[in-house]
Amino acid sequence: MNNRMEVALETLRESIARWTNKGDQQPSAIPALSLFREDEPTEPMSAVYEPSICMVVQGAKRVLLGNEVYVYNDHQYLITSVDLPAFFQVIEASKESPLLGLKLTFEIQEVSQLLIDSNFPHHRAQKSAHGMATSEITLPLLTAFQRLIDLLDEEKDIPILSPIIQKEIIYLLLVGEQGARLRQIAAAGSQSQQVARAIEWLKNNFAQQLRIDDLASQARMSTSSFHNHFRSMTALSPLQYQKHLRLHEARRLMLAESLDAATAAFQVGYESPSQFSREYGRLFGAPPLRDITGLRRLAADAGSLKHP
Repeated sequence: MNNRMEVALETLRESIARWTNKGDQQPSAIPALSLFREDEPTEPMSAVYEPSICMVVQGAKRVLLGNEVYVYNDHQYLITSVDLPAFFQVIEASKESPLLGLKLTFEIQEVSQLLIDSNFPHHRAQKSAHGMATSEITLPLLTAFQRLIDLLDEEKDIPILSPIIQKEIIYLLLVGEQGARLRQIAAAGSQSQQVARAIEWLKNNFAQQLRIDDLASQARMSTSSFHNHFRSMTALSPLQYQKHLRLHEARRLMLAESLDAATAAFQVGYESPSQFSREYGRLFGAPPLRDITGLRRLAADAGSLKHP
């Protein structure tokens, strides 16, 4: 790593360390930006990743999406282009050298508008790309994020300058290694965009009965083609994706709103509590009551719930 990169990384580490507390994900005065710190490795935790870029400037994290594994540290960032239920784990962190990182969420509509404004050439994709990937961190990305975090000291400037810097970051992603991935999702009429819309529908309607033929028809694809593109982007079949969303939401309801397992199961669309319990145990490694009890114990020990 060249000297300018190391200096930029060290400056960003110092900035994130200043704005974070032990074990917390810190929402910032910039709505799309979160900063996080972890002082020790963690057990795998579940989360639904939004379209975002996640960067670790010290330490390392691992994300499991279906059978895919993504590891990133101060050399790589993680980009997510559609909503994806996944598991994450801090694998390198200590009190002396805590994990320090950030997450910036974005709307695909922002990417689409930037494509139009910047007159990017359209490249027709033959196959939908995975909705998650890692890439090398670049110096322009580091300096852009540094300027974004620096705005936290000048909150009066955030409404004007933050959107400009966020747009710059999206532009850097579009012209970088993962630009083709974002362009596929954002390009009007592309198969990837059609699948992304189906994913958005599932995210908002996961408790409803799923009819794959109807989703495929909305995406203007045959059922088999839709299924293949969907799995390529999410590492899950549409049914598995719906199931993961339901189970992640049920877990959140039990943990954050203290619902019992049966109530949470019905609320997310399950008709059979026993089926819910079986599928929950297969995904999270323990039946609902034991899992939630363990999570609450971990949260009490850490002082807060962990960050995605």
